[in-house]
Amino acid sequence: MGVEIERKFLVDLKKIDLNSLKSTAIKQYYLLNEETRSIRLRISNKDAYLTIKTNKTPIKRNEYEYTIPIQEALTLAADFKDKDHIEKTRYFYDHKDHLWEIDVFHSKNSGLVVAEIELLSEDESFEKPEWIKEEVTNDTRYLNANLVKHPFSEW
Repeated sequence: MGVEIERKFLVDLKKIDLNSLKSTAIKQYYLLNEETRSIRLRISNKDAYLTIKTNKTPIKRNEYEYTIPIQEALTLAADFKDKDHIEKTRYFYDHKDHLWEIDVFHSKNSGLVVAEIELLSEDESFEKPEWIKEEVTNDTRYLNANLVKHPFSEW
């Protein structure tokens, strides 16, 4: 069983040059999206994944992720085109033995920039880069599964 332990923070774009970082475009479709479980289809470049998350809390959840063929993912995405989806660009930033993923959201979530760090335990210590602003881990509005239902532009 996979467990995801993740913390989220807002980003001060004045203190980081995203253009210098590796990035990838992402589209996420939610095939099932309930309070305690979700099934997500993620398409990123020529890669595609099905992810199942259960027992969701803001910081820790069970996570199972499987690579699927890109053509199958595109077919699934077309089957769910009537559903809202998330579009974002993800940037990767290595800092003090941790990988930070910075998501710049587009479309209905435009203007939102969130950094995530995955940890080995809920109490693992880590050093924050200077561009980190306030933590939003416990604010469930920032969960991607909730952003697809209640976009940032509607707050």
